[in-house]
Amino acid sequence: MKKSLFRVLAKLNKAILPSFTKQGVDLATTTKWQIALFGYRLWITKRALD
Repeated sequence: MKKSLFRVLAKLNKAILPSFTKQGVDLATTTKWQIALFGYRLWITKRALD
């Protein structure tokens, strides 16, 4: 059940949240909220793949 929850969250993230890699955003010049959002998306994706 836990893994399926993270899979659903990963699909929602992909549909709703912006993708910084597609936008070409440089991670060295991002704001703190962009870094937090990037980390959140990465954490959800990692949990969905485990």
